Amino acid sequence: MALHNDAKEGEIAKVVLMPGDPLRAKYIAENFLEDYKLVSSVRNIYAYTGKYKGKEITVMASGMGMPSMGIYSYELYKFYGVETIIRIGSCGAYKPDLDLLDVVLVERSYTEGNFAKAMTGEECHVVNASQEINNIIADTAKENDLKCIRANIACTEYFDPYLDNPQAVIQRIPEEENVLGSEMEAFALFFTAKQLNKKAACLVTVADSNYKQASITVEQRQEALNDMIKLALESGIKL
Repeated sequence: MALHNDAKEGEIAKVVLMPGDPLRAKYIAENFLEDYKLVSSVRNIYAYTGKYKGKEITVMASGMGMPSMGIYSYELYKFYGVETIIRIGSCGAYKPDLDLLDVVLVERSYTEGNFAKAMTGEECHVVNASQEINNIIADTAKENDLKCIRANIACTEYFDPYLDNPQAVIQRIPEEENVLGSEMEAFALFFTAKQLNKKAACLVTVADSNYKQASITVEQRQEALNDMIKLALESGIKL
């Protein structure tokens, strides 16, 4: 029984897109889905199910951070029969390879945190996305002429812009992980999917960078997010 989702049986699709922000979920439903319905609003974490090009898809918020993602993704996989979750969010750039508003397809997530140990007792700090889903997303990006960079990302437990010394965090990451940026949810999603024999992927748009000083207009940010949303939806209808 799900304790944080009051959708009825059959109201959650097999494919779920998960932005962090509940209002982003609402935006996607209102602007991209047809015949959508609010199926859960527990704790104001909205879940909408509708159709995109005839394919039933659910859009549900995850909240912020690994514990929140861990709860909602676990319930979706375990109690609602969800097969695939695609996280869609934002990230910060750790290296100049990434430009503001680049869309990143996460290949592998590294964390210093102990999410895996808390869940299973396992000492695990690196977990991969589903390569099957990532290949579908990458192919879909090419078909729709959308730029998509495949990269490894760190999953942090503290919001980087508020750190006194973010470089200290970057320097602690093993060099062989080749981490290009950071966000806060992907590791929990990937690890939960792995434990439950499900599939997971993550698309993030670069929202801030230690290397780029250019300003971003509201319109530019929205357009970039729309490209990422479209990529996730176009990929979702192939699943």
